[in-house]
Amino acid sequence: MTTTPHDHLHSEQGAVRGDRTHRATDPTIKVEDLAWLEFEKPDLDAAERFAHDFGFVSAAHTGDALYLRGALAGTHCVVIRQGPRSRFLGPAFRAADVGDVHRLARATDAAVRELQAPGGGVGLDLVDPSGVPVRVVAGVETLPDLPRQRPLAMNHADAVTRVNATQRPPREPARIERLGHVVLESANFGRALDWYLQHLGLIVSDFLYFPGQRELGPTMAFIRCDLGATPTDHHTLAMTLGPGRKYIHSAYQVADLDALAAGGEYLKQHRYRHSWGIGRHIEGSQLFDYWRDPDGFLVEHFADGDRFDNTVEPGWAPMAASGLSQWGPVVTRDFLEAKPSARLVKQLVSALADRDNEFTARRLLGLVKVISA
Repeated sequence: MTTTPHDHLHSEQGAVRGDRTHRATDPTIKVEDLAWLEFEKPDLDAAERFAHDFGFVSAAHTGDALYLRGALAGTHCVVIRQGPRSRFLGPAFRAADVGDVHRLARATDAAVRELQAPGGGVGLDLVDPSGVPVRVVAGVETLPDLPRQRPLAMNHADAVTRVNATQRPPREPARIERLGHVVLESANFGRALDWYLQHLGLIVSDFLYFPGQRELGPTMAFIRCDLGATPTDHHTLAMTLGPGRKYIHSAYQVADLDALAAGGEYLKQHRYRHSWGIGRHIEGSQLFDYWRDPDGFLVEHFADGDRFDNTVEPGWAPMAASGLSQWGPVVTRDFLEAKPSARLVKQLVSALADRDNEFTARRLLGLVKVISA
């Protein structure tokens, strides 16, 4: 029988006895979505130029911060603060209401404060077990809809929707509609995952594990919000086990494949660095295209992602570089960040010496096998 690189990689296989849980029995609250991501950069004007080329709209630009938004109604979705160096600060999640923020504050012995920023609202600042600052907010002003790109009308053999008209999508920035998800690396993957499930009410859509190490538990989780019968993104947060605590990438929805591709051509013309794409993922099914901003942060345009309600049980699959896409170009070393460096070696040595984290020598061998394959 003919086999393909994708055999046994789709995660329709469910849990087996002994697998870890994918949701908390009685979570403190259930957040509704990511609100925004916060970064720090030394040059806000340069950050704004790339943001506009990538497809964001400036919601506000104060003396020390830039607030970026998408075209759909909602809050700003990226905040870039003036600072001495480029770094990721952390995610902010949107609670259902102010009462939930206070409920979480009581459970974590933390203080709620008024947000002194465009949009107002209240916020609660926490730190997850990986050391990542996490903000939970409510009552932030909703910005109105903006004009956006509409998916192109498509002709099919049995459904012709476009007659006497051509398709000429302009080569322009792909207009961001909204923030989709963020992916983080943690050396304390299991503890951090449990923290998000318990405190924020998130649930797991898919688990991945290093080949031959399923008995040790998962090493990556694609995690969604629990809105009951209302479908939500396949993942709002994804976490993976690694030697450090770091931002991997964030993803922003655009209208369709043409918007994604034409927007990519625009970025290419302006000499931005392409990382990987175009393709279609397996977990989440998104059409994807990855780019580096001028400071090296990885950002993704995506379209057509999966939506699950809270009845879908998690899938389990082995992790593999070839399992990152159903179709598309071979995954790049840039996307995998597989290039050796003195910083990476120092990080690996530090992680392996720390007996309190989950990144052990056996886990390192599993990760090397995934990348080298």
